[in-house]
Parts: sequence; C-alpha cells; structure tokens
Amino acid sequence: MNPPEGPSMSKRYGGWAIPLSERNTKTNHPYRSRITRHVLFQYFLSLIGFVIGLCVVVLLGWQLCASVIWQPYDPLYQLLSWIRDYILLVGGVVCLVGWTIITYYFMSRPLRYLDQVVAASGQLVNNRNEPIVLPESMKNVQDELNLFREQAIRNEAMAKEAEQRKNDLIVYLAHDLKTPLTSVIGYLTLLQDEPQISADLRARYTGIALDKALRLEDLVNEFFDITRFNLTALTLELERIDLTRMLSQIVSEFTPILAEKGLFWQTDLVPGVELVCDPDKLERVLDNLIRNAINYSYENSAISLAMSAQAESVQIVVKNHGRTIPPDKLGRIFEQFFRLDSSRSSSTGGAGLGLAISKEIVELHHGTIHAASENESIAFTVRLPLDCQKIV
Repeated sequence: MNPPEGPSMSKRYGGWAIPLSERNTKTNHPYRSRITRHVLFQYFLSLIGFVIGLCVVVLLGWQLCASVIWQPYDPLYQLLSWIRDYILLVGGVVCLVGWTIITYYFMSRPLRYLDQVVAASGQLVNNRNEPIVLPESMKNVQDELNLFREQAIRNEAMAKEAEQRKNDLIVYLAHDLKTPLTSVIGYLTLLQDEPQISADLRARYTGIALDKALRLEDLVNEFFDITRFNLTALTLELERIDLTRMLSQIVSEFTPILAEKGLFWQTDLVPGVELVCDPDKLERVLDNLIRNAINYSYENSAISLAMSAQAESVQIVVKNHGRTIPPDKLGRIFEQFFRLDSSRSSSTGGAGLGLAISKEIVELHHGTIHAASENESIAFTVRLPLDCQKIV
C-alpha cells in the first residue's frame, strides 16, 4: 500500500520521500583484536604455568625435605619449619610476587608494541620506500602496515597523476576560453561596425557568435565541475521512485538530441520497477552515460538502453556502437580527469569527470558500474540494489 501523499513528498517519477537511515559506522579492526587475544592468551598461559610450576616445586621440596634427617638446631630446618607453620602466608606472598612480575611484564609489552608501531608510523610518513620490519610477534601488524605503505605509495602516485591531468586540463580550458571569446567579440564588433550588411549575413554572423558563446558556457561549466568535484562531498537524499518512469522520461528528453546526431534508440525496459535511490544523482549518472554514448557513437547507429530486474537488484545497460576502446584506456576510464580523446576536441568529452562522478554516485548506492568494449561496441553496466538502505 502506498503511503499518503503530503506536501513534503517527492512528485518526481511517482515517488515519495524516505528518510536516510543511520548507518553503523563502527568498525572492528581484525588485527587489533588478534593482538589483544594473543597477549591475553600468553598472559593467562604464563599465570597457569607459574601456578603449576609453584605446585611442582612445593611437592618436590616436600618430598626432598621428608627424605632428609634434620637436626633441630640446623638453620635451614628452622627456616623450613617456619615456612611450614606459615605456609598460607608464604604461599600468598610468593603468588602475589609472581603475579605482579608476570602482570608487569605483559602490561609493559603493549607499551613496547606502541613504541614500535609509532616508529613504524613515522616511517610511513618519512620513508615509504623501505619496508616496515617489526618483531615476529607483531607480524600481522607488520603485514598490514606494509599494505598501508604500498597503498599510500599507489595513492600518492595516482594523486600526482590526477593533479597533473587536472593542471593540463585547466591549461587547455584556459587556452580554449580565449578562442570562442575572441570569435564572439570579433563577430559582434563586425555587426556593430557594419550596420548595412545583408540580413542573411547578419543572421549567419549572429548564429556563429551564439555557437561560440554556448561553447564558452560549456567551458565555464567544466571549470565549475572541477572545483565542485574537489571541494564538495557527495551525499544522498533517498527516495522511492518508479525507475521505469525515470528511464522513459530520459529517453524522451534525449530523443531530439539523438535525432540531430543521426542516432536512434533501442530500449528494453521492465515495467513497474521501484527503486530507493537519490533520483537527481542517479539521473546525473544516466545523463553522463548517455551523453558519453552520443559523443562516441558512429553516425546512423543505435544507442541501447536496457533494464532487467532481479529479486534484490536492478541492472541498467547503456550500449552504443563506436570505436573499440583499448584495454589500457578502458581500465582507466573511471579515473578523474581522464579523457579518451587525447586531442581534447571540442565535440567530445568534457573535463573528464563525468564517469568518475558516476562511479562515486553508484558506489554510494552500494552498487557497481563497469565498462566493456569489443567488436566496435561500448557498454556501461550499472547494477544497483533495489533498496540501498537495507545494506549496511
């Protein structure tokens, strides 16, 4: 049964608002608990060993003393007699001293571990090229710290590469901003200085100036995309929507654009599929995938939009016919600022952020996205849970 509609409920795609449930952010570190169990096991094992050893020493000593003929004035005999008379007191003192020594030893071990981990952490910052070496008892921590080190090296290299690509892109955008701006100024100046030109020529110059101004707007929007991607974090506003209705509406909106490019739709949509998602961000994902398909499609070819639903998930596939993407580029297609066209032509590609943002949005929904390209076709497959709130 559908919930009653109210002023705060979404009217888009036949959906209603659903509050985003709180997610459990607690994480249990496997190596931390493993080390704790290891230390506690050794501690209790040492205590048990101490008690057993003490009992063995007492029994052996008792047997040895019983086999010896003692003289009453012998100091050792007097000492042993005193111990026998105060056996509970002596035993308690010995146990307390033993427990204190063992406890002190095992309490000081975490501090030694901490010193070694702090030193290793400093190495992660100052000297990542050298592998971290810890005592054998801390091999699990050593292995994980080395994994962190390797991951940090990879992340640093990827960050530098992404930063370089961004800087190159900014230089390219700054250079390209000048070209349409110069054209707009030139044609508008010509229209102003030559008021007697024919209506056809005036319309032609006006159209060219408008095209250049629109290109200028696209370049400015690319600058905004770069700053927004670096300065803002994506968050979800979940709603239950009619996914079939959303896809049908997107197909209708893109039909004129496809017609201009000599392209046409092939759709295969399952009716009545409902999905809990952020509709605006999911629409952005589909917009990016479809525009990417339009930019890299052969003329007079089809763009396929297919949807299939399973018990707990839905799959959306956007496929077009174009040049096969080489495997080395296909593996990097979701990286920030990566573009397929090395020439950075104006007709294809943008800031190289569309697919990177799409991947982040899909993963925020606990979904997956991957690309495949073979036999002059390119397919992007998005798989989403029907209700991402149920996934913790």
